[in-house]
This record gives sequence, C-alpha cells and structure tokens, in this order.
Amino acid sequence: MIGTLAIVVSSALVYSAPLIFTALGGTFSERSGVVNVGLEGIMTIGAFSAAVFNLYTVEMFGQWTPWVAMLFGGLIGLLFSVVHAVATINLRADHIVSGTVINLMAPGLTVFLTKQLFDGKGQTEIIRQRFGKTSFPILKDIPVIGEIFFTNTSAPAYVAIIVALIAYFVIFKTKFGLRLRSVGENPQAADTLGINVYLMKYAGVLTSGFLGGMGGAVVVQAISGQFSVSTIAGQGFISMAAMIFGKWNPIGVMGAAVFFGLSQSLAIISGQIDFLKGLPPVFLQTAPYVLTIIVLVVFIGQSKGPKANGRTYVKSK
Repeated sequence: MIGTLAIVVSSALVYSAPLIFTALGGTFSERSGVVNVGLEGIMTIGAFSAAVFNLYTVEMFGQWTPWVAMLFGGLIGLLFSVVHAVATINLRADHIVSGTVINLMAPGLTVFLTKQLFDGKGQTEIIRQRFGKTSFPILKDIPVIGEIFFTNTSAPAYVAIIVALIAYFVIFKTKFGLRLRSVGENPQAADTLGINVYLMKYAGVLTSGFLGGMGGAVVVQAISGQFSVSTIAGQGFISMAAMIFGKWNPIGVMGAAVFFGLSQSLAIISGQIDFLKGLPPVFLQTAPYVLTIIVLVVFIGQSKGPKANGRTYVKSK
C-alpha cells in the first residue's frame, strides 16, 4: 500500500511542478490587473529555450545543466512576455486578444527555429541531462512519510512548492505585494497614492513570463525529454484553471496545481495501480482536460479575481 502511494505521490509531483510555476506566474499577472491567457505560449517558448540551452551547454554545466536551463527558460519567457506587457499596458490592446496572439506565435516560431537548428527536423535531439528522481538525505529515512514524499521524487516540484510559499509571503506580507494588489483592485486609487501603476503591471506580467518559462523548462526536462510542437499541450490553460480554482492565492493555487498534476499522471501510472488497470486509457488521458472544464464551469462564478483585472488603465492627467 505504501509503495503504491509513493508511486502516486511521486508521479503527481512530477506533473504538477510545471503547473505550479506557471499558475503562480498567472497569479502575479492577474494580481496586477493584467489577464495573461498567453501562458501556453510562454511555456512553449520556455520549453524550447531550455531544451536548446541544455543540449548546447551540457558539457559545460554537467549535472547542473537542467537547473541552469530552467533559469534560462524563465529568462526567455520573461523577454517573450514583454510583448504582452507592451500590448496591454502601453498600447491598451485587449488582454485576451494579446494573449491569444502569444499562443499562436510561440508554436510557429519555435517549430521554425527547431527546423533551422536541427537539420529540418520537427523536434530537438533527446536531452541527455534531465531532471531525474531525487531522494532527500535524512528526510527519506523518516518512517512512512520519508518513503512516500522524499524517496525517488521530483526535486523541481519541491522547488515549486518553496516558490509558492515565497509568492504568498511576497503578495500578502510585503509592501511590493500590497502595491501589486492595490493596482489590480483599483489602479486609479493606487495612482493617487503615488504608486507607479504601469511599473507594477509590468512587474506582474514579467514575473508571469519568468515563472511560465520555468514551467515550460520543467516539462521538457522532466517529462518529454525533447522539444516538439506537442511538448506543451494544454498545460498553460490547465495552469490558468489552477489559478482560478486556487482563487489567486499562491497556497490555493499550488494545491489546485497538484490536483491537476495528479489527474495528468494517472494515465502514466495506471498500469502500476490495480484499481486503474481495467479503465480504458482514453478516460485517463482525457481526465485532466475534462476536470479543467468542470472546474471552470463550477468554480469560475464563485471565484472573484481582482476587480480591475483585464481592464485597460489610462493614467489620469
């Protein structure tokens, strides 16, 4: 029983890590009042960047390559999110339209670059240095808990959990977080108090780009093993559902992401779990997307985001 539970928890953490990073990014963006439906595209560009960086620098960084590539993917995701920030904040474009453009642009751009870099192929080479399973010293020796949570598990998932705790502290316990939330709730009032509304909005969107890029980097280095156009297949939208389900609170968002990560992992580990072996694989493969739709339908009316979310702000003269 403990062995089965350990497999379920380990697999759920692997699949939830990219969702946690990306959903937290969406939380920062929407807390600043900017809707970012371009998370799918940002994850795509982050996954591509991390895969290429990993393949070309593995001899330099060795076993640290996946971690450095994850940060590089985040940096490229941040740069890519500047497009969304400029469009929505400075050019006053519709947030949904701008995010949709990001989602349409990223796959085409990354496939083109992949073919240019890898002799016309539609996917990169296999990544040799990937995020593997990690056992934490001392913690793995704790009876029962150690075997379930800290043996042969996902290190990026625990980094994501730490980031979620830091995000909660930043958003709700710091001056920066207070200003970010005030801009998302009432930018006019924030402006009269001397808060630079545009700067805070940029901070929210660029943070979402960085964390979304990291999420994509985790997908390609922990799950798929190489980049192709199908590497990111709905994880960005699932992350948005986790953000809404978690009510824009980093702790709730993290819990929702773990829930969706578990639903994604069941199709992979079903063969190792007795009560899932008899289910048709298609049911488990579609479960994450069906659950996403159900959560949005059931909870979107009950979850109230920042009041000024998605509204164009024009500075008063």
